[in-house]
Order: sequence, then structure tokens, then C-alpha cells
Amino acid sequence: MIKLALSVFLLTASALSCAAQQHRRDPLSELEIDQLRDAAQEPEARLKLYIAFARARLEKLQQIRSDPKISDTDKDKQIRAALQDFTEIYDELDENVDTFADRGDDLRKAIKPVIEADTEFGSKLRAFKLALESSRDEAEKYDFLLGTAMEAVDSAAKDHRDLLAEQDAKFKNKKNKAHKETAGGG
Repeated sequence: MIKLALSVFLLTASALSCAAQQHRRDPLSELEIDQLRDAAQEPEARLKLYIAFARARLEKLQQIRSDPKISDTDKDKQIRAALQDFTEIYDELDENVDTFADRGDDLRKAIKPVIEADTEFGSKLRAFKLALESSRDEAEKYDFLLGTAMEAVDSAAKDHRDLLAEQDAKFKNKKNKAHKETAGGG
């Protein structure tokens, strides 16, 4: 009897897990997914796409907040969705940076727009948080999602700057070594 109950429980839990995964929507549109697929092997192009997609979600956040035609309930849902989408897209951007770095790619040119975007995104998120502080209830509604987004940007921004410094040193040393070998060999 216990085995049967355990089996039913596990099957139910599994079915609920699958249903939850199916209802979770992708923060990217089909067009955006296609664009990323086309730029799969090009770090600079792919990272610029992620920056554009993340920026669009932050712009959407501002539009939603300032649109008087949207009801408070819809506004709340849409702001939450925009913050969640931004964070998921930004996390994907950061994972792609890590993947390209782990492959040994030269990311010096590709990482510079990412670092600039880190600064921009952090500023926009802080400005949004500041704008919410006039209403304590509104600020509390988004505290977790906004905090998560800000933490993701702040943490990754430091990693991105560190990666650029590492890459500058690594590829400068490779260039110097190659130059010495060709000068010594001729």
C-alpha cells in the first residue's frame, strides 16, 4: 500500500513539474531566437543581440510604468514579467560570455559593449527602484525581482571587467610571444 501511494505521489509530482515547465514562457520571441541561432558562433554579434533584447525589456518596463491606460492589475503583471524577462535574458548574456571565454575565444572586442551595457542596465534599474520609493507598497511588490535583477547585473559587471583584464593580458602576451618568435626565426 505504501509503495502504491509513493508511486502515485511521484507520478503526480512529475506531471505537475512537466505542466509547470510547459506554462513557463520563453522571454525571447521566435524572431529573437532565430537571430541568436544565426549568430551562434559569433561572440560579438550574439552578445550584441542579448544586449539589445535586455535593453528592450528595460524600455518596456518604463513604458508599462508610465502608461495610464493600463490597469493597476495588468500593470503589476506586466512589470513583473518585464523584470523577470530582463533578468533571464541578462543571465543568458552572462552565460554566453562564460561559454565563449571557456572556449578560449578572444572576447576583447565583444566584451566592451557588454561592460557598457552593464553600466547602463545598472543605472536604469537603480532609477526604477528610486522611482518606486515614493510608494512603499509599490516598492515592496517588486523588491525581490528588482533586487535579483540588480544583483545579477552588479555581479556580472565585475566578472565582465575582470574577464576583459584577463583577456587583455592573455592575448597581449600571445601577440608578444608570436612577434618574438617571428623576429628570432628570421
